[in-house]
This record gives sequence, structure tokens and C-alpha cells, in this order.
Amino acid sequence: MSDKPVDTGVGAWRGDAARLMAAKPSGILFLCVANSARSQMAEGIARHLAPKGVRVFSAGSAPSRVHPLAVQALAEIGIDISGQYSKGIDAVRPEEVDAVITLCADEVCPVWLADAIRVHWGLPDPAEVQSDDALGGFRSVRDELMTRLRCLFQ
Repeated sequence: MSDKPVDTGVGAWRGDAARLMAAKPSGILFLCVANSARSQMAEGIARHLAPKGVRVFSAGSAPSRVHPLAVQALAEIGIDISGQYSKGIDAVRPEEVDAVITLCADEVCPVWLADAIRVHWGLPDPAEVQSDDALGGFRSVRDELMTRLRCLFQ
């Protein structure tokens, strides 16, 4: 099920979602650098929305910790990720993954070398937002992930 990563522009994610839906993956991995915000939120939302039997994972190339504002942003919509933890790529078993969604925007995304469909949904890192409304950055990414993952799991 190998596929080259697709660099998605605004709105191109819908095509990626259609490709993923057609492939009916049983294991989806969300990748980022720190596995602290975007990939953690994607994991939590996907676990909430995915049909029974679909395994959901997240990992990063330089894992750190789950950002408290990621936990808060998802709690606001009734999804609890407080028990999730930041993991390295080596913590995910390749045989359980057949689709990989990278979420990095300005960083260098981790590479998944095992066989899988790969798509790229570049989103800004809300942990890097330097403003009085840091939570707003997490809400924005949460809402975009919710839109995309609802489309994927419709």
C-alpha cells in the first residue's frame, strides 16, 4: 500500500480524505515533531470519530509532552486526551499502520519508512503561537482537524 506523500494546499485535503476513505485503512498514524499538540489532538479526535476496528496512533520524531492547552481545547468539545502521552516513532509497530498523516507546517516532518499510504495535512503548530490568546491557536487547529477527520470518517 505504498504511496508517496502528497503535499496538500488549502482544500486539497479533501482529495486526501477521499483516497484514505477508499483505502479503508485499519491503522492510522498521525506524525509531527514533538507529538505534543497537533498529532495528539488528531489522535484524540480520530479515536472519537473512527469506526470500530480502526486503530489510531500518534508519534513524533522528537517527543516531548502533551501540551496542556491541547488537552483543554479537546476537553471543551467533550474529548478527553489527558491519558495520552508523547511517543517516539519507534513506539509504533509498522505492521499496525497502513496510513500516515503528517501534520507539520514549518518544521521538517518525521519520515515513516514502512509501507503505508502517506498524506500531508500541514497545520500550524499551536504551541508556537505567541499571543495573548494561545488557547485560540489550539482551538483553531482542533476545529480544522475536526472538519477533516469528520470528512474522513463520514
